[in-house]
Amino acid sequence: MKIERVTLRQIGMPLVHFFETSFSRTTERHMILVEVRSGGVSGWGEVTAGENPFYNEEWTGSAWPLLRDYAAPRVLGRELESAADVYPLTAHIRGHKMARGGLETAIWDLEARQQGVPLWQVIGGGARREIPCGVSIGIQDSVPELLEKIEKELAAGYQRIKMKIKPGHDVDSVRQVREHFPGIKLMVDANSAYTLADTEHLRKLDDFYLMMIEQPLAHDDIIDHAQLQAKLQTPICLDECIRNAHHAEQAIKLRACGIINIKLGRVGGFAEAKRVHDVAQAAGIPVWCGGMLEAGIGRAHNIALATLPNFVLPGDVSASKRYWKRDIIQPAVEITPHGAIAIRDDPGFGYALDHDFIRSITLREESIG
Repeated sequence: MKIERVTLRQIGMPLVHFFETSFSRTTERHMILVEVRSGGVSGWGEVTAGENPFYNEEWTGSAWPLLRDYAAPRVLGRELESAADVYPLTAHIRGHKMARGGLETAIWDLEARQQGVPLWQVIGGGARREIPCGVSIGIQDSVPELLEKIEKELAAGYQRIKMKIKPGHDVDSVRQVREHFPGIKLMVDANSAYTLADTEHLRKLDDFYLMMIEQPLAHDDIIDHAQLQAKLQTPICLDECIRNAHHAEQAIKLRACGIINIKLGRVGGFAEAKRVHDVAQAAGIPVWCGGMLEAGIGRAHNIALATLPNFVLPGDVSASKRYWKRDIIQPAVEITPHGAIAIRDDPGFGYALDHDFIRSITLREESIG
C-alpha cells in the first residue's frame, strides 16, 4: 500500500464524570484522530496522549506538530509491504510514541480494510471471541462516593475493579472497599505517586489480597520496583516504565514485576505491543490492556489488541457510555451482562464511524500529502 494522504483532526469531548488520578483531574478530553488514505480506502487511529504532559512527556498540543512535521512525512508516498513497516520508519524519532502510535495504528486499520478482514486477524489475534472487562475508577471526593461507583460497576457486570490511589487516599480507602466488597477482584493504581521511602506503608496493602499494585514508583524506574517487589506479597504491575520490549525484558530479569500492562500509545502501536506481549508470554508474565480515556477508535483498537493470547487478565476496556454521552463510532462499545466485550468481524477495527458527529466536535483539521 502507498500512503497518499494523512489527515489530522483534533476533537473535544466532555467526560460523563470527571476522572482523577494521582497527578490530575480530567473533565474533558481533547484527542487527535489520524486518518490515512491509500487507493480510495481510509484507515483510522487515535492519539491517546492526555491534555497535559503528566502521564508521560506527550500531550495533545505536542502530538500535532510531531505528526505533521516528522512522522507523517516518513510514511507519505512510500510503498509499504505491511503496517509492520511503519514502526521502523519513525523509530529514530526520540520518544513521542503516542503520536507515532496514532499513525501506526491507523495504517494497521488501513491494511485490514484493504484486505477486507478484521483488525484482530491482521495483528495475529483471535485467541478469544470476547474479552473480559474491568473498570478503572478515579479518586473520588469521598469513600462513600467510591463505594457507590464500585457498586454500580459491579451491577453492570464488570469482572475487576481498579481504584486509583495516592498518598492520603490509599490504605484506609482500600480497607473500606475490601470490607464492603470482600470477594471482588480488586487492584490499585498509583501512577508513580510513591517512592521507596514509602515501602512500609505500601506493605500494608498486602492485607487486602489485591490482584496487583500498578506502577507505584517513578514513571521511568525499573530497579527500585525490583527492590520494592522483593518486599511485597502483592504483585507489582508495571505500566509507565515499559515503553518497549527491551524494557519488559529488563523488568522481568530483575523481577521488578509479576504483571505488565500494555497500552498501545505508550509503546508506539501494534508492532511493539506485540513484541512486549511475546516477551511477557515467553516468561510466563500475564498482561492486560490498559486504557487512556479513549474515544471509540482507540477503544476499538484496544479490543483487537486484547484478543492476543497472553491478555489473560481483565483490562480497562469498558463500555463507551462510562465515558461519553455519545461516542464517535456506531454502535457504541457495550459489554455483556457477564462483563465482556464480544469481538466483531467487520473489516478494520470493526465499527462504523459517526462522521457527522466527528465533524461537529472537530476543533481543527489539517491534511498532509
